Amino acid sequence: MRRTIKIFAIAGLATLATSQGATQTADDAMANTAAQLDLPSTFTVFGERDPNIRKPTAIVNGEIVTRTDVDHRLNLFLAANSAAQISDEERQRLRMQIVRNLIDETLQIQEARANDIQIPSADVDATFAQVAQRSNASPDQFSDFLRTQGSSARSMKRQIQGELAWRRLLRRYVNPTVGVSDAEVQAIVERLEASRGQTEYRVAEIYLPARPDNEAEMLDGARRILEQIQSGGSFQAYARQFSQASTAAVGGDLGWLQPAQLPPELAAVVTQMPVGGVSQPIPIPGGFSIIALIDQRQILVGNPRDAVLSLTQITLTFPPGTTRAVAEPQIEALSSATQAGGGCGVANTIAVDLGGEIVQNDGVRLGDLPEVLQRNIGNLQVGEATAPFGSLTDGVRVLVLCGRDDPPASAEPDADVIMARLEQERADRRARRYLRDLRRDAVIEYR
Repeated sequence: MRRTIKIFAIAGLATLATSQGATQTADDAMANTAAQLDLPSTFTVFGERDPNIRKPTAIVNGEIVTRTDVDHRLNLFLAANSAAQISDEERQRLRMQIVRNLIDETLQIQEARANDIQIPSADVDATFAQVAQRSNASPDQFSDFLRTQGSSARSMKRQIQGELAWRRLLRRYVNPTVGVSDAEVQAIVERLEASRGQTEYRVAEIYLPARPDNEAEMLDGARRILEQIQSGGSFQAYARQFSQASTAAVGGDLGWLQPAQLPPELAAVVTQMPVGGVSQPIPIPGGFSIIALIDQRQILVGNPRDAVLSLTQITLTFPPGTTRAVAEPQIEALSSATQAGGGCGVANTIAVDLGGEIVQNDGVRLGDLPEVLQRNIGNLQVGEATAPFGSLTDGVRVLVLCGRDDPPASAEPDADVIMARLEQERADRRARRYLRDLRRDAVIEYR
């Protein structure tokens, strides 16, 4: 059977971001913000050199960030975001952003170390193993895969170390200082009750500021970002890199909003977008925004996409080079067997008879499935199956619905959830200020 390894982001891993609330902010999200940061005009040199020679790109409080470090992290990002085919200009912008991320990561590890927070190698290895497992590989297989992509296990483990160190530092010194009053929570509860039944949207944004003298340049940059996203790049990862809104730290996520809470230019687009859609660059006062509609729902009314499904998946795999004509009889047999009834009770027998593989999952949220499967499975009764889908290279699949737990028809505001969200938002803001202070006090040399 053909093995495919992909990198899946876990808690911000395998992206250009660090831990939530501690990622790139407005003063360093775009490559051309070097001037705002008062960086040297020759921020770093990416000339043609021997890649086997480890030469420093930056020295952060005496600790070296090498060109090899940058190369490995760049290739890790490209592998994780399916963005291997990018222009030289885009690659250069990504490199500069990665240098900034590595500087921040170094500062975070140094600050944790200064406060006697050490990350045992066993913790790093355990998290690395989790990333490998999500990518359907063992740690050794995943390490080999990273090498084939021009990266390394060392690079990912360094990122893991930085994230764990920063998270534990914030948990010790920042999170305990955040307070939310019961009155604040109650005010939000009352606003939600007053808006019951109205439609709200979960929106993510990439915001690029523009002035009259650089408007055309910024619009061109927004279009290039959109092209990368449409080619398979992660909206969240590009928001963390380039958005100059405060939400860059959380991948551009604005949370759940009503149209009246958005600028009119954005509200007019959001209400016309399909779930999962990404807009063209939208001119707004002060710049341009690219928005993604993550989901929509009615306030305090059960969201059908919150239904939790129990699914059995049957997969048929084919040897490389198998033609459609050769595979068609087996696919038709799978369709006939699963549509004949019997539900999940006969799924294992069908898989054995057809030489397929079977996987069961009892906790799948309907809204987490691809849009086309949401529409298909949303209309199924328990025991029914989807039509076969997939490809001859990646396998042809059928999903059998074994059970479904629908959300309640209406819901009440959860004060504990509201308080936790407010606390997290305030902790994120303080974490960003903390990181800005570390940057301001750091001694950084560029080579």
